[in-house]
Amino acid sequence: MGLNDPQWGGGGKSGPPDLDELWRNFNRKLESLFVRRNGGGGAPPSGPKMSAGSLWVFVAIAVLVWLASGFYIVDASQRGVVLRFGKYVETTQPGPRWHLPYPIESPEIVDVSTVRTVEIGYRNNVKSKIPQESLMLTDDENIIDIQFAVQYIIKDPEEYLFQNRAPEDAVRQVAETAIRQVVGKSRMNFVLYEGREQVADQAAALMQKILDRYKTGITVSKVTMQNAQPPEQVQAAFDDAVKANQDRERLKNEGQAYANDVVPRASGDAARLTQEAQGYKQRVMANAEGDASRFQQILTEYDKAPRVTRDRMYIDTMQQVLSNTNKILVDQKKGGNLLYLPLDKLIQAVEPAAAQSQDDAAAKAPASGGEDRSRDAFRNRDREDRP
Repeated sequence: MGLNDPQWGGGGKSGPPDLDELWRNFNRKLESLFVRRNGGGGAPPSGPKMSAGSLWVFVAIAVLVWLASGFYIVDASQRGVVLRFGKYVETTQPGPRWHLPYPIESPEIVDVSTVRTVEIGYRNNVKSKIPQESLMLTDDENIIDIQFAVQYIIKDPEEYLFQNRAPEDAVRQVAETAIRQVVGKSRMNFVLYEGREQVADQAAALMQKILDRYKTGITVSKVTMQNAQPPEQVQAAFDDAVKANQDRERLKNEGQAYANDVVPRASGDAARLTQEAQGYKQRVMANAEGDASRFQQILTEYDKAPRVTRDRMYIDTMQQVLSNTNKILVDQKKGGNLLYLPLDKLIQAVEPAAAQSQDDAAAKAPASGGEDRSRDAFRNRDREDRP
């Protein structure tokens, strides 16, 4: 009904319409409608009875339709959250369900199996970077450009709907906070190379802890490092630094290999020299003890016969000295044709002949042994007979 309707305000008079009059007009229209459905040939039934019956039928149909609007179905990957006048009542499991129809209760369907993804440092493509999110400072005061994605699912529909106004924004902010904290406690080389998986795991654990404290109803399933590198402005200098570090590691490995080769050999030489020194020590000590023992024995014999012992020692000494020198005999008293006798050359010339004669004598020894013994016995008797 518009404001210009003649019935509004009592036909041009200011003020609200007459509600009783409106209700009577509604009953008349409804009554005429049922009369037309019944055929309308005879006289119309009594007014009050027909009006009440039609009203109750209409109300019953409306109530049935209203009650039927409370049926809803929850899929296997979903959970239903029932609200009564906007307040949480219960969480329903998969299957056909019913709630008190609107406006008393209303259901909210939440998908708890779909994996949602939040991107940090980029959007849709790694090349479309967002420096405000991707640039981070490491523990050794270096700046790195890092992009990663966070995958999560909903574990508690009630907390997901009512504890946070924008859950996806909350996940993005928590992820950025967690990764900045982990990167800020790590060194640059650790984040870029050997520690990327550890950084992702630590960030996921820290994110889950913060999200549970905020009661977001979200479970972090995985944190994936998409890209981690120095900023483009210092990429060339960083490549030089990386190459220098690689050269340092290479030289260090070469030095360690050389040390592993030299040190064992030096240790072996040292052990060998130590053992040789110990052997020399034992030998010198044994020789000294033997010399001391021999000297004691000689002293004992010297006390018994000093002259004989002295002559024997002289002869032994001269024999030892002269056996290692070249000997030449020179005749100074008698003038003759033979001025000197080169004994060393004579001995060298005689030695092969002497060796040959010894071999021949050994061969003839069995035959002439008896004759030599008889001659020796005769000579001994001859010496004994001499005065």
